[in-house]
Amino acid sequence: MKGVFWNSRGLADLAKHRFLADLVKEEQINFIALSETGRDDFPDHILKNLCAGRDFLWHCMAPHSRSGGILLGVDLNVFDIGAIAEGDFFVKFTLRCKSDGFKFVLYTVYGPAQYQNKEAFLVELANTCSKESLPYLIGGDFNIMRKPEDKSSGVFDPKWPNLFNAVIESLELKEIVMSGRHYTWAGAGDNPTFEKLDRVFVSTDWEDKFPLSTVQSRDRDISDHTPLVLN
Repeated sequence: MKGVFWNSRGLADLAKHRFLADLVKEEQINFIALSETGRDDFPDHILKNLCAGRDFLWHCMAPHSRSGGILLGVDLNVFDIGAIAEGDFFVKFTLRCKSDGFKFVLYTVYGPAQYQNKEAFLVELANTCSKESLPYLIGGDFNIMRKPEDKSSGVFDPKWPNLFNAVIESLELKEIVMSGRHYTWAGAGDNPTFEKLDRVFVSTDWEDKFPLSTVQSRDRDISDHTPLVLN
């Protein structure tokens, strides 16, 4: 199973369309999970371009005011769709692999950058995932670090990382180790701060099915966030 999680910071730049289409063709991508899209809908021709003309089913979640927005698409030649649901900070698909009948839940999240909304995000994450009966995969921009090493410089505030790690532990999630770049976001300026904000987690029963899964970061030349490719 192969997919990409990416905070694309909008999709107005045609270079981002070409990047995704090339990635789908080169890596045989089965799903595309984008956050901070900044739109509440996309024309069919754009969606077709993003997946290199493949038969994808898409669901778009509108942004909150001027920020956010999620777009999740899956290859209908690979998956059957069982259900689609939204939360305040996530979109999820219940899927069945056509090749072997394996059923699982695919989440993509966009965690809020605003401190006043982080508690609501973590509560929703814990409540929703704790109710899952199927194996699940969850990735995206969580907008929270886990440890001081996730920031290249500056002050590290442990409040939200501690709560985030507590949620991860309570759900018994396994973070898939990322190869390539260590940080997934770069600030602006000549001497930017780098942080690791984007991640992929799996439940224990999902890991049992795909124990050799890897995540590779890609160059961020077209965005200040690094795309993560799940293999």
